[in-house]
Amino acid sequence: MKHILAFAGSNSKDSINKQLAVYASRLIDDVTVTILDLNDFELPIYSKDLEAEQGIPANALSFLDHIKKCDGIILSLAENNGAYTAVFKNIFDWLSRAEQKTFLNKPMLLMAAAPGARGGASVLAMAMDRFPRHQAQIIADFSLPFFETNFSDGKITNKELDDALKNKINLFKKAI
Repeated sequence: MKHILAFAGSNSKDSINKQLAVYASRLIDDVTVTILDLNDFELPIYSKDLEAEQGIPANALSFLDHIKKCDGIILSLAENNGAYTAVFKNIFDWLSRAEQKTFLNKPMLLMAAAPGARGGASVLAMAMDRFPRHQAQIIADFSLPFFETNFSDGKITNKELDDALKNKINLFKKAI
């Protein structure tokens, strides 16, 4: 059975991006899903001096181990000031020091949800440019705008957006 890793690029306890990642992962039949929470992988702020003194932290290696063991990744990025959240950037920095090709050519469904009209467009564009350099095999991307209007009770309520996500999920399923 295939194994999917799903997580949000956020450490918010009520992360809208985690809600989207969980929902997307539930749309895939006949797979095992591991949902990660960045709060469970607390890390010091990356610095080359800290790395030289202490090496790669165990939590970064543990997160990387989850990536190594999965067949595909569902990642929904939160956007802060048009970029990755600080917590995601920090774990990404640590992971890239442990394994430069961080995503190990795993198929990825890349998403973002936001309260506004752009639906995390800036962070998605940044990731679409950056992640392939770290061997992300981005199969599809999806943006959910106006989260509070379009998502309720653990699912997307806007049929057009829900159908669009399901089409992206089908592409992702074929790739894993």
